[in-house]
Formats: sequence, C-alpha cells, structure tokens
Amino acid sequence: MRKFNIIFTVSALLLGIASCKKNLNDNLFNPSKITEYKLDDYGGTVDFKLSDDYDIPDSLVHVFPIWSKTANETDSTKIWAVYIGNFKNVGTRELIANDSVLVYFHGNKDHMDFYWQRAKLLAHTGGKFNYGVLMIDYRGYGLSEGKSTEETMYADANAAISWIKRKGVLAQKYGVYGFSLGSAAATYIAYFTPANYKPFCLALEAPFASVATIVNDGAGLNLDPLFFTTFKCDNNQRIKKIQQPFFLMHGTRDYFIPIETNGDVLYKNYTGTISDVQRTVGAGHSDVPQTIGFKNYNKIFYSFIGRKK
Repeated sequence: MRKFNIIFTVSALLLGIASCKKNLNDNLFNPSKITEYKLDDYGGTVDFKLSDDYDIPDSLVHVFPIWSKTANETDSTKIWAVYIGNFKNVGTRELIANDSVLVYFHGNKDHMDFYWQRAKLLAHTGGKFNYGVLMIDYRGYGLSEGKSTEETMYADANAAISWIKRKGVLAQKYGVYGFSLGSAAATYIAYFTPANYKPFCLALEAPFASVATIVNDGAGLNLDPLFFTTFKCDNNQRIKKIQQPFFLMHGTRDYFIPIETNGDVLYKNYTGTISDVQRTVGAGHSDVPQTIGFKNYNKIFYSFIGRKK
C-alpha cells in the first residue's frame, strides 16, 4: 500500500480543506490500467522475481472475466481473474480439479501482473500446484471495468467466492489470503460469508487494523477518520467474531502499516482457537517473502494450513 502524503493530509486538516476526504479515498485505491495481462512477461517493477523453479506451465494458467454486482446495482461489472490449476469436465460442467483453493486478494496499487509472483509463490504451498490459486483485479485495476470503492471491492471479493463455488469447490476447501489492502477483502469474506460456505482459514500479510488506525498512524493524532475518507473498514472489529484458523505475517520494520498498531492488534483480538503469527524481523511492508526466503515462506504457511487438506 502506498504511503499516504501525510504532510498534505495534516495541512488539509488544519486549513479545513474539504477535498482531503477525496484525496485519501483516491490513495486507498491506486489502480493502473493495461491493454493485456502479461504475467511472467510483465516488464514493470515488482516486489520480487521468482526463479525458474517456480514457473507455472501455460496449461495451468487461465485468465478470464467474472461478473461482480453490489446489492444496490442493477447491472453487473466485468472484472478479471487468473486461476492457477487444473480443470476437469463433469458432465457438461467444467469444475476445478484441485482439492483445495487459495483465493488471493492483492494490495492497493497496479494490477494482477504486479502481484503475479505472489500468486505463483502461493501455488507452491505444500509442493508444486498442491493448491489452486485464484486472484482477481478489483474494479478499475488492470482490465477490470468500473471504479473501486469499499462497497465494490467487497462485491468483487464475493464474485470470486461465487466463481469457485460454481466451479465445484466445497465448503472448507478454500482459504482466503489478503495482502495489505487485500486484508479488508479477505477479512470481509471470512466474516460475512454464510456459515455453510466459510473458508477453512483467514491468512493476512501486512494487514491494517482499521481505517482509523491508518489515519491516526499517519497523522500522529487522534482524529475522526470520516473527516478524511468514506472508507469505513474495521478489520479489528471483524476479527473478534471470526472463528476460522487465523494466520498472520507482518514485518517488524513495516513503516507503511506498522505491526505494533495493526498486525499485533489483530492477532491479539482474534478469539478463535487456532492461530499463528510470523513477526518477520527486519521485513518492511512488501518484502516479507524475500526476507524469510521463498522456501521458508511456503514451508511456514503450509505447516499452518496443511492440516486442512
């Protein structure tokens, strides 16, 4: 998640500039538009690049649109997704062949090409292609149509879960993983999805506790977040009601979303019975996998979720 322009934000508060709410809303979503997905051929800057050992055969990479609609919308919006894994034909239906699936919700900037390396890494959890991996671009990101808001992000997340359900993934056979801003989408799914289709785990990397925490961490003041943004997400309150196994990774040197006021607070307020936290010493906001090593990253995560296979 890009660091907010705190100098501007505080100045706007002191000057009473009403437009600061729009500016912070815009900073929460920083999409980039593209004309096609390039995945491994993407030439832009990324957080890390995996070795050839993590390559995914073309036959297991599927890029396609899905349709998203909020409760207040009449028409659906086309968003794009990528799925890593096999399909099988059962009668006239094309179903996911993988036994279990991880649904990955990415951060607040760019598009799926930028996060492709992270999706590939997850696809090696517990061995090559042990889990299927689904990733989506929120509205306005990549080739996805529309514009992202908090409400539409949740609708897009619901669309992803509806897609895997239609593809034959059973209850307790999928987990949700949220990175940075994606922690809001993942926590939303874990909290609001009906009891008969809950994910088997909630995994968060570099998550934020609440929008209020983001505002107050940045400004160094105890301020009403509604002055700055219409984004109301409060992961901290939702985590208190989530009972699925909870996995947390957060760098101790994350200066964008500090672990002390975010990850640690979420972990403390989790009330379920199965949890694990990886406080990655020396890692910043975007380099937890690199800091602990990719093989260790897979090993640590699988040691937590492997029991659910």
